[in-house]
Amino acid sequence: MELAEVVEERRIAQILNAAEGEPTKEEVGQILAKAMEKKGLSPLQAARLLNIEAEELLRMLFAASSAIKREIYGNRLVWFAPIYLSNYCTNSCAYCGFSATNAMLKRKRLSLGEVAEQTRALIRMGHKRLLVEAGESEVASPIDYICDCIREIYATKEGRGEIRRVNVNIAATTTENYRKLKEVGIGTYQLFQETYHRKTYEKMHRGPKGDYQRQLTAHCRAFEAGLDDYGMGVLFGLYDYKFEVVSLLSHARWMEERYGVGPHTVSVPRIKPAPGICFVPPAPVSDRDFLKLIAVYRLALPYTGMIISTREPPEIREKAFEIGISQASVGSRTAPGGYADGGAESAGEQFELSDRRGMEETIASVCARGHIPSFCTACYRSKRTGEAFMRLAKTGEINKLCTPNALLTFKEFLVDYASPSLRKEGEALIERMAGEVEKAKQEEFRRRLKRIENGERDLFF
Repeated sequence: MELAEVVEERRIAQILNAAEGEPTKEEVGQILAKAMEKKGLSPLQAARLLNIEAEELLRMLFAASSAIKREIYGNRLVWFAPIYLSNYCTNSCAYCGFSATNAMLKRKRLSLGEVAEQTRALIRMGHKRLLVEAGESEVASPIDYICDCIREIYATKEGRGEIRRVNVNIAATTTENYRKLKEVGIGTYQLFQETYHRKTYEKMHRGPKGDYQRQLTAHCRAFEAGLDDYGMGVLFGLYDYKFEVVSLLSHARWMEERYGVGPHTVSVPRIKPAPGICFVPPAPVSDRDFLKLIAVYRLALPYTGMIISTREPPEIREKAFEIGISQASVGSRTAPGGYADGGAESAGEQFELSDRRGMEETIASVCARGHIPSFCTACYRSKRTGEAFMRLAKTGEINKLCTPNALLTFKEFLVDYASPSLRKEGEALIERMAGEVEKAKQEEFRRRLKRIENGERDLFF
């Protein structure tokens, strides 16, 4: 069956109709027991959980998703930041601040020197992993410009710091262009379908992005080009969230059957206001339903990294960290040049942010809750991607690598960037969590902590 058929409206509607009505406590228990096997859930099982409304059943759902997250990811939270290269765009998307029709937007494209400046600012925050973003424009941001910027990011150093992995979230493109991204050494290629409901998609997008099929099949072209780590997502608020979740899970299942690899990440952005854009989301998602769908994703895709951005306020992010999220942006700006002096005033933002806390405050907050801040990029650097990553994840072996690597990168952050008070708190957390490192690695792990203390960097298992 072709992908377009798998996510076709009538097919998804059949699943939702079959799942109609709130499940009983007994049925929820049965589905959650299945989820605890860590082999995922079918779209129909996920749809049943999406129909939960009773508080008691929600508590059961959140308890199960929290348990799965802890078993696979432990208490780790991986941090990154977006870097916007250009806000020039040929598309007119109804909800986006970069829309070609937004006359209020101040347009900007970064020079390579400005890319280096932005990168240094991000390194000084403590970042090791960036997500490259840009509006779609063959004139302002062609693929060769994107690749030159990625090379510049990798080449930029600041003190002991560097960016070790660049992930990319740019418009759907050609197989040839994806090959160029692979050659320049990107990590994960992210692309969100925005909405799987074709009529809504075509209504919301004008320009090259208005081609629903181009968007839907982009990950296939990326695989043809040799990229094997891909990220998925929808923009919640454009259409019924239950339809979107079931569609994405159907898409993910099809990709795994076709290419042998499930999504490396799934992101959960909700529509936020954008300067210069008057747009009312036709299907807003409440905080309660938002947390519910995160929990369902975690159970349905247990080995997939889940990403939440600074679109969401701190209180929602903190709840999401407990029930399924394993990666998050921090200190983000959504404008080209946003990390330089003057911040977001340097150009127009794509959308408004709800969490503008800096790295120090955010890290202190998660440490207080017992989470391990991680800046790890070891899997990319050791070529543990695609099928290789999934094999380790599904056998549970990845945890033996992730825990010590997370603690080692957190040690780097504390030594190089943290205030004295945060360093003291962080060192205590590392000592408490060191017992989770497997015995066979304990002695070497301790040696590497000392080596970091003495100035060495980029040590990983």
